[in-house]
Amino acid sequence: MKNIVYVIILVSNLIFAQNEANQLFDEANDLYKKEKYTEAVDKYESILTIGKYESSELYFNLGNCYYKLGKVAPSIYNYEKALLLKPEDRDIKTNLIFAQKTAIDDISIVPNVGFSNFIYKISLWFHYDVWAWITVGFSMLFLISFVFYYFSGRTIIKRTFFLGMFVFLGCMVVALTFAFLQKRFERTIRPAIVFEEVTNLKSEAKNSSKSLKVLHEGTKVYVKETLDNWKRVELTDKTEGWIKKDAIIELKK
Repeated sequence: MKNIVYVIILVSNLIFAQNEANQLFDEANDLYKKEKYTEAVDKYESILTIGKYESSELYFNLGNCYYKLGKVAPSIYNYEKALLLKPEDRDIKTNLIFAQKTAIDDISIVPNVGFSNFIYKISLWFHYDVWAWITVGFSMLFLISFVFYYFSGRTIIKRTFFLGMFVFLGCMVVALTFAFLQKRFERTIRPAIVFEEVTNLKSEAKNSSKSLKVLHEGTKVYVKETLDNWKRVELTDKTEGWIKKDAIIELKK
């Protein structure tokens, strides 16, 4: 009985929180339409504080607000967050390009090539949770094929489902592999946005080391290593160096 009551309370709280998030989202949209961008930002940000109600639409709208307010780093950061959730969304990509044009640094992008990059792009088709559910779906199809194969009396049907078992097993292994790889990529590929107005990329993790490059807010970097108050990062042109930890905010938490 106690477990039932606990479940009811939990579900009720989730429904209440979801309704609150939806209400705040609608209120923030109304403020945006009225060009009250600062107030809209407060509403959108409050949604993130009441629970895990992340969505590409939420980050996209936040990016739009910050772009209208002329805040370079927050606009790029939120567009990038939205793009992580919807990698193929054209509106997000377009607005991100406009936001990036407001950044001071114009660092060239050296494209990643090779088989590993090809696999990485395929893994981005779905979130690793979705890949996991796809794995479950193929495992169920494998089980169904096995049942039909085992109990069928006709040879052609047995052969068909026997072949289907191997097809679904192969698909299951592939989906599981992509789920594992994307989780691994998430740990190793750590994009971040520079939030400091001006900061230095250092050759070593200390203030007295040589400055390799001056970076400005909105620049995208990739975190490779953390050492005390410093992070070793790689720029899109493959330049590597050390930057103060507080100067950047990582896109993936």
